[in-house]
Amino acid sequence: MVVVLNIQIKLDVPADAHSVLDRTFEEFRIAAQYVAETGWSDDPTQITDTKNTLHDQTYTAVRHGTNLQSSLVQSARNLAADALSNCKDRILEDGKKASKPEFRGSVVVYNGRTITYHDDHVTLATVGDRVQAEFVTPHDEDGTPFAEYWTPEWERKEATLHKRDGTYYLHVAVEKEVEPADSNDKQTENGVVLGVDLNVEGSLAVTSTGAFLGNADYLNHKRDEYERRRGSLQQTGTCSAHLTIKSVGSRFARWNADYLHRVSKAIVREAVENDCTAIAFENLKHIRERISNASKFHQWAFRELQRHVEYKAKEYGVVVEEVRPQYTSQRCSHSECGFTHENNRDGDEFECLKCGKELHADYNAARNIGWRLVQHWLTSGAGRATSQLVLKSGTLNANSRFRPTALRG
Repeated sequence: MVVVLNIQIKLDVPADAHSVLDRTFEEFRIAAQYVAETGWSDDPTQITDTKNTLHDQTYTAVRHGTNLQSSLVQSARNLAADALSNCKDRILEDGKKASKPEFRGSVVVYNGRTITYHDDHVTLATVGDRVQAEFVTPHDEDGTPFAEYWTPEWERKEATLHKRDGTYYLHVAVEKEVEPADSNDKQTENGVVLGVDLNVEGSLAVTSTGAFLGNADYLNHKRDEYERRRGSLQQTGTCSAHLTIKSVGSRFARWNADYLHRVSKAIVREAVENDCTAIAFENLKHIRERISNASKFHQWAFRELQRHVEYKAKEYGVVVEEVRPQYTSQRCSHSECGFTHENNRDGDEFECLKCGKELHADYNAARNIGWRLVQHWLTSGAGRATSQLVLKSGTLNANSRFRPTALRG
């Protein structure tokens, strides 16, 4: 199985190369728009999205009308063809409205003939001479996507160049061959689940093995700091303040991305170290019903964290699935009880009113989330040996450390 990931790298482009890259952005946009205009029709059945047909209809005109080299012309055509195909599918298959693709902004798609990768820089084809750009990486690269995936094990494929607020970024697709989840590993066939509970306070993520990962309070604090700074700058209203808002926003976005990357990596590591073959989250569409004080920022953070976990887990053949969130915080996770009552939980404390089981409330919720996926597999079959379905859980000892145990369905 091939796993494909996308990593973003900031580039240090020499000042004397900015103009030629900007001209390349514009001519690439013109080329893609010309192809889209050629393939578009108000009758969706007549939209032309076949790359070979579009090549025959547009290549010569684009080649003579721009300074793009052949491979960049083909990349622009492919970009437009994909956009046309998406519009066609949206109308014919989904029954929704779609308008003709309009290409704006700054983007160039590079393939193996137009980009050359090196350990610390790339060279890019342009409408003039090739441009060399150095990578801008954090001083401490450990744990970052760049350090993790910019290695010989990951093959570097297609990339897109972007320009935002005067800064150039390269989005690189990297891929790696991994063992599929349904290999000869009997443990994979049987199914072992790690439940994960997400929170807006306390630990950001708590697992059914008893791992408390990340700090939601710290995440909230950083968000509040950013909002206060942005509000103050907006009141100032000067041109300089407006530019500072963009800079502060970019720094906060990078910090957020790195923080969620580290937490997601820890979740996947917890699953791998405990031989889990699945990670269970609450369904994000309904999680707001349980967490009434979850803001749009929290919803975004949960969604991003789960997205990071999904692509990291895929490398190890671990699947990520969602379960319904109802009553996961009110139900006793003890396998012989399962009593549900709104008074079972009091803040961070959970004490079952029926069996007297006492647990950290978020840990109890994580166990329930994992159990819910195990039960789904038991009732649906899901192609697994139902007698061997397992929730990877844990027990708390006197030193407040969790010792993993397997709870079987």
